[in-house]
Amino acid sequence: MNIHGIGVDVVENARIRQSIERLGDAFLNRVFTPRERSYCDAMKFPAPHYAARFAAKEAIAKAFGTGIGKNLHWTDMEILRKESGEPYVILGGNGKAYADRVGIVRILISLTHTDHYAAANAVACSDDHAP
Repeated sequence: MNIHGIGVDVVENARIRQSIERLGDAFLNRVFTPRERSYCDAMKFPAPHYAARFAAKEAIAKAFGTGIGKNLHWTDMEILRKESGEPYVILGGNGKAYADRVGIVRILISLTHTDHYAAANAVACSDDHAP
């Protein structure tokens, strides 16, 4: 397995909280999947959990080398948790198609958040025979 790219991002929780307060469902539906929303909304303080997922998606876009746009939309990336608590990524839509095209077979991510900030890093791994 080879490293296709790495990415990191830091987000202020207040920025995400303000976007949710100002734009509501328009923001949440554009950036997060229903399963991500369900998870975050179940938390006592949802904003840091949303912010961590936002940071993860930005980090993945950097690891892909594409940014958010034509090859990778916000909801093409779904950040979920295993029962152990380990975060993982499910790709769909254009993101999955791009990953398949360039040989990305796995994305490793790590999330963290404090009262004020959320951060994530991502490593996009390709197989040994990637184009």
